[in-house]
Amino acid sequence: MAEQLRGDGGHEDGRGDGPGGEDGPGAGGWSWDDPAGALALTAEVLRTPRPRLMAKMSEVIAGIVPHLALAQLSGICTHSPASAAGPEELSARITGAELARLREEVTPGRPWQGEAVLGGRPHPAVAVAAAPTGSNGALLVLVRAAGGPHGGRAGAAPVPERALRVLQQLWELLTTHSHHRAVDAAPTHAAASRASASARARTIAELGGAHASALSTILAPLRSAALDDATARRNATELAVTALLDLRGAAALDRELSEEPAATAFSRLADAVRPLLRHSPIRLDLLPPAEGDRTVPTDTAHTAREAVRATVLAMLEQEGLSRLHVRWQFVDNGLRAVVRDDGPGLLTADALAVHRTADRISALAGRLTLDAVPGWGTTVTVDLPLHAPQACPGAATHSLEGLHPRELEVLDQLARGRRNREIAATLHISESTVKFHVANILAKLDVTSRGEAAALARHAGLPTPPPTPLHAVP
Repeated sequence: MAEQLRGDGGHEDGRGDGPGGEDGPGAGGWSWDDPAGALALTAEVLRTPRPRLMAKMSEVIAGIVPHLALAQLSGICTHSPASAAGPEELSARITGAELARLREEVTPGRPWQGEAVLGGRPHPAVAVAAAPTGSNGALLVLVRAAGGPHGGRAGAAPVPERALRVLQQLWELLTTHSHHRAVDAAPTHAAASRASASARARTIAELGGAHASALSTILAPLRSAALDDATARRNATELAVTALLDLRGAAALDRELSEEPAATAFSRLADAVRPLLRHSPIRLDLLPPAEGDRTVPTDTAHTAREAVRATVLAMLEQEGLSRLHVRWQFVDNGLRAVVRDDGPGLLTADALAVHRTADRISALAGRLTLDAVPGWGTTVTVDLPLHAPQACPGAATHSLEGLHPRELEVLDQLARGRRNREIAATLHISESTVKFHVANILAKLDVTSRGEAAALARHAGLPTPPPTPLHAVP
């Protein structure tokens, strides 16, 4: 391993079920020492549908660092931020709180190896962290066997620096790809993610309340002066208090992973908008929300940032602009984003439709209003609720995660009953390209006809509802 980056037996438990068996190269016969092989292995992971992603990552990464189990803590996914792959007796016991504690020890871009508590027990581990722009950061942890793949008396053999560098770069690429998918997700998927996160948070809160109540009940008699065994009472009290603190920490962690402070969210928006005007004489006024410490759901923050960025891009296409004003504020139980210019006041709804801005806002039950006054400028207002809608229009029992964005658009058209020629005209692509996408869709959904694909699409919430109207005020 020190000399070559190749699959050397897969997992460290000696089963030889990693990529390539005991002596062969990595997954698919590729070697990490070959640049083409490294790219092919990375592409294998990127092509894998989300339900099988962790298992594929473990299989491929075993060619760099053999391991028992693999776990990740995502700063993007709101409905399942912590996940793991490997033997269930280990992977099922790894908690988000354990990963969060380890994340505090790992600096993005600097691989870490040492001993960490995972699944309730200390294990040798390797961890890498990455922080794509606009995300909360992500951690990948490999749980290793004590003594390495060939045994040993204490600890695990250090992973060579070269292997750590490859692992770090692979994780940087995977997290950047995941972040882009989250930001550019189809509106239907954004709504599904938001509703799932909301349901998960409610369940955790209810369970936390029940456990806290039970522990508080236990504490009452243990603190009673009528008990004679002071030592037992003290020890039991300390254990119960620790459990209460862990429950509160888990609740705080869940909130951290699915929400972000408004001030942080607006700061990321400012970082994205300022470069657009770097070489322009146009003045940019940025007014953050007054309640900067108030938290905003991650999906709401993403949508608000994308809506503002798209609006700014559309406004910059106008002539005679000298000033842009961007403001966020909390109104009732929602977040309002306002973008105002001093241009000719001729901006139309079509200028925003190209970025699918209204679709994204509609997926979160929000509203976009355009107020254009000739000679005075244009004001675009986006209102987004802070709580997920009760019904999830994108909830699906059949996963469409394996489809690319363009394939989802074609599937959406299939669900509307349109033929190839109509789809080509609607999406501004050739009819042969439509046929290519349809063939891929049928293969990925494991169906044999367009009708079956359309039925699955409708079951998954497609076609998408009409975009939220842009209310133009004359």
